[in-house]
Amino acid sequence: MSLDNKKKRDLKSKAHHLKVVIQVGQHGVSESVIAETDNALNIHELIKVQIQSDDRDERKDAANTLAAKTRSEIVQKIGKIFVLFRENKDKA
Repeated sequence: MSLDNKKKRDLKSKAHHLKVVIQVGQHGVSESVIAETDNALNIHELIKVQIQSDDRDERKDAANTLAAKTRSEIVQKIGKIFVLFRENKDKA
């Protein structure tokens, strides 16, 4: 599932007002973080995630890993926060 530019722009505008739902701490992307993210995506479809690491490459790897493990798309990355989207087929 790849998002086109129009869909990404729409999702970015919706995500602007969202609060951070998931926080990735010092232990990185653990199984419990993946499970919580998967659950949040099932409920909300669009979520904000915050990564506590100061290392840019570490944040990028964590975002890509979390997106891959939850079968979601990264909509936007800004500093320590990124937005994930996964369409919920049951809601549609």
